[in-house]
Amino acid sequence: MAAASEAVAQQWRSVGPESQQLTLAPCAATAQARPRSAAKMLPRFDPGVMETYLDDMREMKARVHEVFRQHPDLLPSVEEGLSKEEHRSLVRRSLKVLLQAGYSPLDLLARDPRKYFYLGECLSMVDLSLMVKSGVQYSLWGGSVLNLGSEAHRRKYFDDIAQFRLPGCFAMTELKHGSNVAALQTEAVLDVLTDEWVVHTPEEGAIKWWIGNAAEDGRAATVFARLKVPDPNGGPKLVDHGVHAFVVPLRDESGNLLPGVEIRDCGYKVGLNGIDNGAIRFTHVRVPRGNLLDRFASVDKSGRYSSPLTSQARRFAATLGELTGGRVGLTAGSVGVLKGAVTIAVRYAALRQQFGPPDSPEVAVLDYQSTQLRLLPLVATVYGLHFARGLLVDKYVDMKRTREPKLVEEVHALSAGLKAYTTSYTQAALSTCREVCGGHGYAAVNRLGALRSDHDIFQTFEGDNTVLLQQVSAMLLKEYRQQFSGAPLTATYHYLRASLLGALPNNPLVTHDTEPRHLRDPAFLAKALEYRTARMLFTLSLRLRKHGPRLGAFHAWNKCLNHVLDLANAYVESVIYKTFLRAVAGCVDPECRRSLKAMSDLFALRLIEGDMMFRNDEYIAPSKAKAISRLVVSLCSELRGVALNLVDAFAIPDHILRAPIGLGGNGGAGGPQPDAYREYLAAAGFEIE
Repeated sequence: MAAASEAVAQQWRSVGPESQQLTLAPCAATAQARPRSAAKMLPRFDPGVMETYLDDMREMKARVHEVFRQHPDLLPSVEEGLSKEEHRSLVRRSLKVLLQAGYSPLDLLARDPRKYFYLGECLSMVDLSLMVKSGVQYSLWGGSVLNLGSEAHRRKYFDDIAQFRLPGCFAMTELKHGSNVAALQTEAVLDVLTDEWVVHTPEEGAIKWWIGNAAEDGRAATVFARLKVPDPNGGPKLVDHGVHAFVVPLRDESGNLLPGVEIRDCGYKVGLNGIDNGAIRFTHVRVPRGNLLDRFASVDKSGRYSSPLTSQARRFAATLGELTGGRVGLTAGSVGVLKGAVTIAVRYAALRQQFGPPDSPEVAVLDYQSTQLRLLPLVATVYGLHFARGLLVDKYVDMKRTREPKLVEEVHALSAGLKAYTTSYTQAALSTCREVCGGHGYAAVNRLGALRSDHDIFQTFEGDNTVLLQQVSAMLLKEYRQQFSGAPLTATYHYLRASLLGALPNNPLVTHDTEPRHLRDPAFLAKALEYRTARMLFTLSLRLRKHGPRLGAFHAWNKCLNHVLDLANAYVESVIYKTFLRAVAGCVDPECRRSLKAMSDLFALRLIEGDMMFRNDEYIAPSKAKAISRLVVSLCSELRGVALNLVDAFAIPDHILRAPIGLGGNGGAGGPQPDAYREYLAAAGFEIE
C-alpha cells in the first residue's frame, strides 16, 4: 500500500509546482461573489472543460436525456403523488421508450459494461424506480442467466429478456433470510422418473420476499434454491448440494399465474414505488432439468451431480461472484443521485440570501462558514467517489475480460466496499442537502425528500452494507494472515512500520509540522490514511487472536464488529483518496487541476480531522490537529468561489434535475437562475407575469 501511495505522490509532484500553489489570484467575477474577508480564492474554470475531463461518454448522456426531453410525460412529478400502480405503469412505459430509442441495457451489459453502468447513472436522476427496474430486468434477471447459465440458456432467453418480451425476476431473498444466502430454504428436488426439478417453499419463512418485477410483470424468475438429488449410494435421504440457480416460469403470456405459483404484492414502500415488488410461494412447481443454470454445476438424468469446482464453498463463492455487477451498478447510480442532490443544494445556497452586515445587502447562505463546512466537503467527496466509481468499473471490465482469479477477488472486495461506503455516504448527504435548503428543501417539488426516500434502500439491497463491509475486512485479514502465516508478532509489527515509510507516530518532524505545504502534501495525506488502515488491521488481528480461543471465531468476530466495520471504511477511504490523486495528476488544465487538488486535500484532511485515532496514537500533536481544522475551513472558503462551476460540470440539464430551487438555465449550466423563485412560485400555482 505504501509503495502505491509514494508512486502517486511522485506522479503528483511531476505535474509542476505551479499546480501546488496555495495562494491564487482571484478573478473579478469571483471576487464579486465572495465576502470581503476572504483571503484566498481559486481561479474560475470553464465547467465544460471540467465536464470533458470527468466524462468521456457525455455525448451518450446528452442523447439519453434528450429522450426524456422529447417525452416529458415520462418524467414523474413527485408533488402529484402517483399511486404505485400509476408509477409502475410510467416506469414500464419509460423502459419501452428507451428500448425504442436504441438503448438495449442487456446488449450493453454483455458487450460494453462501461456503457451499461453509465446508462444507470444517467437514469438515476430521471427516476430511481426506472433505474432499479432496468437493473432488475437486465443486471439481475438477465445477468444471472448470462453469467450462471450455459450458451444454450443464452440462446434461449437473451433476445426476449433484452427486448422486455420476457420480464423476469431475481428470486434470492426470503422472508427469513436475506444476506445469509447460504441458509436459504427453498428447495429444488430432482424427480429422476420425470426428469424434472420440483421447486417448493417448505415453510412460510422461505417465501421469496421483496422480489422486483414479481407483483405484476414477471413471467419467469431466477430462483435460488437448495439443489437436492437422490443419494447415489441408495440411501433414504436426499443429498443437499447447496444453493443453486434455476429458471422457473411464473406466468403465461396472458399474465396468469402458473400452477403452484402464488404471488402477493408487497404493497407501498418508503420509496421506489415504481417497482412492483412481490412475494412468491412455490408449491411443488415442476420445471425441466435443463432449467438449472449450470455454468458451475450440472446434473444428469440419473441424478449424478458434477462440477468443475471441487467444493461447495468454492461453487457458492463463484456463483455469488458472478453477480458483482449489481453492486457496481448501485455504486454508479448512487453517485448519480449524489451529484444531483449536491447540485440542487449548492445552487440554492448560492442563490438564497439571508442576513448580512448592518446597513448592507443580505449575503448568500453559501457565504456562511457553517454552510461551507457542510456543503463543500460533499462536493469534494462526490468528485472522489466519481473517480473511484470509474476505477471500479474499469476493474470490473478487466475482470470480465481476463477472469484472472486475483482480480476477481479484488473486484469482489472493492465492489462490496465502494457500494457500502457510497450508498451510506449519499444517504447521509441527502439529509444534509435537504437541511441546508431549509424549509424549501422540504417541498416535494424540489425532489430532495423523494431522492432520500427512493435511495434509502440502496443501503440494503445487493448486500446489506454492514455485511458487505465485513467482507472487505475479511479480505484484508486474509491477505494479512497469508503474508505473516507462522510469523512471530514482531514480524507483523515490522509490517506496520514498513507501511508508514517514515511517517511514524512520535516522529516530531511529522507529528508537529503545521505548515500548509506539509499538510497539503499528497505523500503525508496518503501515508496518514494508510497508517490508519494498517494500524486498525494490526490491532484487529491482535484482538481476534486474543478472543478467538476463549469465545470461538463467531463470537470473537462479533465482539470486534465495530472495529471490523471501521477498518473496512478506512480502507475504502484510502482507496478513494489515492484514486482522487491520480485524477488530479492526470488533469492537464491548470485551473481545473487546482480545484481538483483542493478538493482532494479537503477530502483527506476532513477524514484525518474527524478520526480521534490520530491524536490518541500521538500521530498528530494538538497544535497540528488545530492547524488541520483551520486548513479545512480555509479550503472550504477557497472552494466556495468555484462551487457553482464544480456542480455545473456535472451537466445535469434542468429538465432532468426538475428542482425549481436548483435550476441552472442553459440546459443545466451557468449556476442558479436569478428567477429561480419564479419557477418555484409557478410550481405552487401562482400566476407569474
